[in-house]
Amino acid sequence: MDILLLERLVPEALAWLEARHSVECRPELAGDPVALRKAAYKALAVVLPRKVVVTREFLDFAPLLKAVARMHVGTDNTDLEACRERKVRVIQATTANVRSNAEYLLASLLLLYRRGIGSSLIGDRHADIRLGRELSGSVVGIFGLAPTAHTLALMLHSLGAKLIGYDPAVHHTAPIWSRLQIQPVSLQDLMAHADAVSVQVMYASRYQGFINDKMLAHCKPGQLWVGISRSHLFDPDALAKALTDGRIEACMLDGAESGFASKGTALHEANNLFLTPRLGSHTRESRLRASWYVAHRIHETLATPRSAMEPSASVPMDLDLSGAGGSSTTPQFIIR
Repeated sequence: MDILLLERLVPEALAWLEARHSVECRPELAGDPVALRKAAYKALAVVLPRKVVVTREFLDFAPLLKAVARMHVGTDNTDLEACRERKVRVIQATTANVRSNAEYLLASLLLLYRRGIGSSLIGDRHADIRLGRELSGSVVGIFGLAPTAHTLALMLHSLGAKLIGYDPAVHHTAPIWSRLQIQPVSLQDLMAHADAVSVQVMYASRYQGFINDKMLAHCKPGQLWVGISRSHLFDPDALAKALTDGRIEACMLDGAESGFASKGTALHEANNLFLTPRLGSHTRESRLRASWYVAHRIHETLATPRSAMEPSASVPMDLDLSGAGGSSTTPQFIIR
């Protein structure tokens, strides 16, 4: 076995790999660590879901491994230093989900602006008519300039929204603000003037609890929030207070960590908090882009002698961005 798949690729990409390598699909191993170690012992490459963590111990049981691939973004589940030391290439389809996440954020904004639609979608055909709002002419705060924000900004501009923004890691004089036509403002000004806030901060541990009581004290009353960043960014108690006292009218977040709004927490009782299970990155098109990227990068890695591989913990994204920022859903690849 050359390649062990715990997460399925689209059929076309899988067939392409199978024509070139020995491939075994074993998604059930994601819940069986002991069986996974046995299966990985002779594998040259693995494609893993988010919940499978790559540690030094995992690598000890995979002595032949040359590549660890994932269809999602995020490295908190991978020991990058251990992979670098053992020259195991970490492959991620880092921009395959940009457009799908941007569309998720836009859809969330539209649903919160017109919450009556949600009542009908869950089957309440006789729900009270709620007065909605329009994105055109409203002020949307872009909190974080992750790649998804670039595509979202184009979408919001086309709908007539005014954009203001803040990113703790990007200076207000950086050219990216003017390229995206986002007015950089202080965090306090973003909170005070935005009708809605979209959160797509590139998360780092130093940002844990960044959205706290001090920050939310400046919220414009009745603000709407959507986000795809990790829920660790939020102080749960501070968010619960803002949702309760009217500073935040409603909030929709994608992929909150376990326990974020579980029973016994203040957020569990917030009926204006809507959580979705990482739906943003799950579209047919993003799966197509990610599958082909992973397939080509694995083939490239297995065709390269280990001695010639650079000891890098990450790889450049060679995927053409037409699927992220344009209308095309057919990926183009640069195969080197």
